[in-house]
Amino acid sequence: MKKVLLIGGAGYVGTSVTSHFLKNGYKVNVLDNFIYDNQFSIQPYLGDPDYNFYFGEIGNTHDLNRASNGVTDVIVLAGLVGDPITKKYPTESEEINNKGVKKCIDFFNGKGIDKLIFISTCSNYGLINENELADEEFELNPLSLYAKAKVDNELYLLSKKGKVDYAGVILRFSTAFGLSPRMRFDLTISEFTRDLFFDQELLVFDEHTWRPYCHVRDFARLLDIVINADKAKVDFEVFNAGGDINNFTKKMIIDEILNVIPNGKVKYGKQGSDPRNYKVSFEKVKSKLGFEPNFLVSDGIKELVNALEIGVYSDSLENKDKYGNFIIRKNTI
Repeated sequence: MKKVLLIGGAGYVGTSVTSHFLKNGYKVNVLDNFIYDNQFSIQPYLGDPDYNFYFGEIGNTHDLNRASNGVTDVIVLAGLVGDPITKKYPTESEEINNKGVKKCIDFFNGKGIDKLIFISTCSNYGLINENELADEEFELNPLSLYAKAKVDNELYLLSKKGKVDYAGVILRFSTAFGLSPRMRFDLTISEFTRDLFFDQELLVFDEHTWRPYCHVRDFARLLDIVINADKAKVDFEVFNAGGDINNFTKKMIIDEILNVIPNGKVKYGKQGSDPRNYKVSFEKVKSKLGFEPNFLVSDGIKELVNALEIGVYSDSLENKDKYGNFIIRKNTI
């Protein structure tokens, strides 16, 4: 039986991965420090005999040791996720996103695990030409503190090839969407959908910029595939995580939302604060691992509208901090 350690497993993606793994017969250990005061997110799993939670830090070897007893695989999700939060907390970002991840990479050598999967980001591609598709060999151009740390950690992990006893794998995640026990509304699809549902006037900058998107449940399924893949297929390989069908511009997302919320109020502006523009190729993950997304952008919009219609997330406009990566709990490092 697989026993997986999710470092950062109480977050937006981590809780969805937890649900998937428990349903599919895994044992799940989670190490997290509730940096966003998101303790509520693990309530569905408490009491499950196959779930164990450990409060602790990514860069603390004592905490890593407690949480890793008997685990077969490790997924490194933890971090301050996104450009705004890393700009706001550069010191904490350095400790978690840079030093903490490297300590994990070093710590698990010699611990007898099968795979260590580092969650990176397609944001590493930064800004590319309109007619180009970024595959895994495409030149990286990280524009944010967040993406620069991801690129640095990718290089650090890849430098360990032949020097560690586990298979290192890098997944460059698309921008996430979909419902989760730790819901976020500071991500494009969920933010746009929620604001238009609640009759807010939405100002969208640079509506023709491209970005790939992927549902959190598809991320969970891909992680399942990687954990069970033959080592030769994934050993020190990099995969873009997502599907070509979910490469979208902001304008395309708005058009999908307006199909469901036809009276939504939208205005467009130019030259916003986020210059990123990248369209990504997912041919490698499809051909080598047989992965294609089950959920389209339109599916994520519809499921969120259904949730909003029955009153779920009715407090999401007032309780902004609960539903996004805006502030961190003091004394978390």
